[in-house]
Amino acid sequence: MNSEEVGYFWLAFGFAGQAMFTARFLVQWLKSEKEGRSVVPLAFWYLSLAGSTLLLIYACYRQDPVFMVGQSTGSFIYLRNLYLIQKEKADRANPTASPLPGGVRPR
Repeated sequence: MNSEEVGYFWLAFGFAGQAMFTARFLVQWLKSEKEGRSVVPLAFWYLSLAGSTLLLIYACYRQDPVFMVGQSTGSFIYLRNLYLIQKEKADRANPTASPLPGGVRPR
């Protein structure tokens, strides 16, 4: 690959990341329209994480510290939301599980 081709590759990579990151809003909007209320679907968080990761890689290639900090910070938020969603699902699946050691349930 010559340098011009490498440049086009990274440009396409950056646009792909931005398209994925932007798609999360389309997914959220369509789901909200379908439900008739504001909804943040699980796909929103996965698209946020995937798009942010691609954009972070692109920002590293571009050596843009502002872009790097912005994308890496968001990734922690997306991961935390995915963790909380999984935790909530697990809690709903086992409602009698005690949140405290030794099976003690709070009053």
